[in-house]
Formats: sequence, structure tokens, C-alpha cells
Amino acid sequence: MGYTISPVLFVMAMEVILKSVEYNAGPANLGGGCYMPLLKAFMDDTTIICSEEDETRQMLERLDVLMAWCRMNFKQRSLAVSQ
Repeated sequence: MGYTISPVLFVMAMEVILKSVEYNAGPANLGGGCYMPLLKAFMDDTTIICSEEDETRQMLERLDVLMAWCRMNFKQRSLAVSQ
């Protein structure tokens, strides 16, 4: 049995990490005047949405540095996008 405060602390810590990653980036331009925040997160699932490849690479590198600093690891999962 776990403590009920543990999930709350985890979410709070992840929120700080994710906010520091998207600090210098603007919203993703989806076209047609639609903009979306770069990071979507729910508990331990995180999705990065960027309109440029370089921006995506920068976000992933910054996230990697922060996760290493926190001594945490991501389990990578990639979804195929049909064009």
C-alpha cells in the first residue's frame, strides 16, 4: 500500500520540470490559426508537440538534461504518423 501523497508530489515535481522545459518556447503552430501548448502531460505520460524539427530537438535535449539532473529516466515510446 502506498502513501496517498506520493502521486501528488510526483505530479508537482513533473510540472516544475515541464514548465522549465517550455519556458523559452512559444506555442506550436498547427496551421489555420490554431496554436497548442508544446507539452501535454497527464501523470507520467508526456507528449511534445512542435511545429519545427529544430524546436522539437531543443525541447528533447533540455528535457534530457533536466531528467538527468533529477536522476530520472524516460521510457521512450514513439507513435508513427501517417501522412
